[in-house]
Amino acid sequence: MSQTLSASTLLAVPLAPLVGSILAGVLGTSFGGNRIGRRLSHTLTILGVLIAFVLSAMTLKSVALDGARFNETLYTWMVVGGLKMEVGFLVDGLTAMMMCVVTFVSLMVHIYTIGYMEEDDGYNRFFSYISLFTFSMLMLVMSNNMLQLFFGWEAVGLVSYLLIGFWFNKPTAIFANMKAFLVNRVGDFGFILGIGLIAAYAGTLNYAETFAKAGELGKLTFPGTDWMLITVICICLFIGAMGKSAQFPLHVWLPDSMEGPTPISALIHAATMVTAGIFMVARMSPLFELSDTALNFILVIGAITALFMGFLGIIQNDIKRVVAYSTLSQLGYMTVALGASAYSVAIFHLMTHAFFKALLFLGAGSVIMGLHHNQDIRWMGGVRKYMPITWITSLLGSLALIGTPLFSGFYSKDEIILAIHASSLPASGFAYFAVLTGVFVTAFYSFRMYFLVFHGKERYDQNPDAHHDNHHGHHDSHQKPHESPWVITVPLILLAIPSVVIGFITIQPMLFGEFFNDSIFVNGEIHKAMEMLRKEFHGPAQLALHGLTAAPFWLALAGVVSAYYLYMVNPGLPAAIQKRIQPVYTLLENKYYLDWINENILARGARALGTGLWKGGDEAVIDGLLVNGSWKLVGWVSGLVRWFQSGYLYHYAFAMILGVFVLMTYFVWLNK
Repeated sequence: MSQTLSASTLLAVPLAPLVGSILAGVLGTSFGGNRIGRRLSHTLTILGVLIAFVLSAMTLKSVALDGARFNETLYTWMVVGGLKMEVGFLVDGLTAMMMCVVTFVSLMVHIYTIGYMEEDDGYNRFFSYISLFTFSMLMLVMSNNMLQLFFGWEAVGLVSYLLIGFWFNKPTAIFANMKAFLVNRVGDFGFILGIGLIAAYAGTLNYAETFAKAGELGKLTFPGTDWMLITVICICLFIGAMGKSAQFPLHVWLPDSMEGPTPISALIHAATMVTAGIFMVARMSPLFELSDTALNFILVIGAITALFMGFLGIIQNDIKRVVAYSTLSQLGYMTVALGASAYSVAIFHLMTHAFFKALLFLGAGSVIMGLHHNQDIRWMGGVRKYMPITWITSLLGSLALIGTPLFSGFYSKDEIILAIHASSLPASGFAYFAVLTGVFVTAFYSFRMYFLVFHGKERYDQNPDAHHDNHHGHHDSHQKPHESPWVITVPLILLAIPSVVIGFITIQPMLFGEFFNDSIFVNGEIHKAMEMLRKEFHGPAQLALHGLTAAPFWLALAGVVSAYYLYMVNPGLPAAIQKRIQPVYTLLENKYYLDWINENILARGARALGTGLWKGGDEAVIDGLLVNGSWKLVGWVSGLVRWFQSGYLYHYAFAMILGVFVLMTYFVWLNK
């Protein structure tokens, strides 16, 4: 294999899902006359994603084993002054790994969707959307410049809007997709400001050219202030990541996005959209390394998200929302790792999390199907004996999530905690407390859900909503759960395998080998976390053995035992505790009142400001004073002048005499 990759092969990776999406979206819907049926629609889209996955896997092999690289412009859109607007690919270890994760999870979701969306009228449209999502994400991770990055960034935002509001007859779904779209616009405003500052001061949008000028950017100050320019750029870029990767306080859209069908929950929250921000910060590591202020900011935001979003997972009763809050918490862990300059650890957790979180979401969807579309974990129980494959795969996913030694989540989570401990930044103390406490919280809410769903007494007949109509039809509380068809269970099994083994296999090359050498930059002299991790690492088996004696393992075990006692042994106790701490419960139930603040203070404030500008600025000043005032003034002056232009000779004679009199008076007064 040569040291460079083929441009045409790389181009086929994003284009294959795009072609599948267009064929299913145009020919498979009423827009194009429903020319192809369901079977052909899902075959074409799955084939497109399968081609993308196979080519991505081949690319990863070439990159990892043969050291192949690619960084070229494929198409120049336009040149404005010296600024080039281009489409190009940069393929290195970071990109190749992301391509494989995105295409593999997407492929599993495509296969799973055949079973999950079987009864839905929008079947072909759904396949078109998820393939378009895959194309957008691939364009984002493969880009070699900020214009294409921004295109992919906005495209995943647009498609997520379409997917969250897929059931557009449900008012809650329409509210949720609008909320996601608006919150992401807030983050994207910061993101485009950061890109604009880079374009203005570096004179380029190309990654390699920007990073080459990073040293020069690091010496500049922001005009009119004594702030470092690089700090402003990095914080603006990170605000974009806060929106996309759902960091506090821009996280509010993500739990509501559960209104979309379950397969897109797995796609948005596992491998793809929410990890775009983490990927972007890692890609921009040469810039972030120059600003400790920005890294501290990232640490604090990540720590708040990791801990406080985990607390919200404890009180959720909707099975998908529990998993959604766990996603928020795990994204906080990744962000904290970025703040500690352990970018490769953040990306490592991104990869392991993609597999076990997709598994947990698809497992939740399987339970929802098996229980005739009931999503409330209070009315489940004993599902284990009816759905053995869903049970065992969900258990493996939960064990990976809580960081059980030897499971994939253990390796990435443990390294994040060690990296924070080794960090010397001022915010690292708070971050270390947050991620350690988060270990107990994660284990508690994960196994609360696991025990309530799969163990204990069957509670299907107690569901008060059992006979209410749902989007999918009627619940039937008298029917027992049933295992899902093979199109559901095969993706679960295929995702369970990497959830268990991928961390053990890849920790050495990804964190301590040369896999990310030319894609992630760390200033080892100032930020020593990675160096300290390297010294303490003596192989994955030894790390797992050491993990059995470390604090995170015992905290996770305490979380599991607490959940077992509270929900299996003494199920009356949680209600008693809730009564005791009612104010805290109310605070959590209202999600820290952030939605209330957004709707009643920020949204109303923005509306009042808009109304004031409209009434006071537009109507009073522009229309009233400038437009209407100018014609009134002209009318008044012309009315006055009209008296002197009457057409009568004696009027003109009188005006001349009056004029002579005024002039004579004036000159006499001057000569006094």
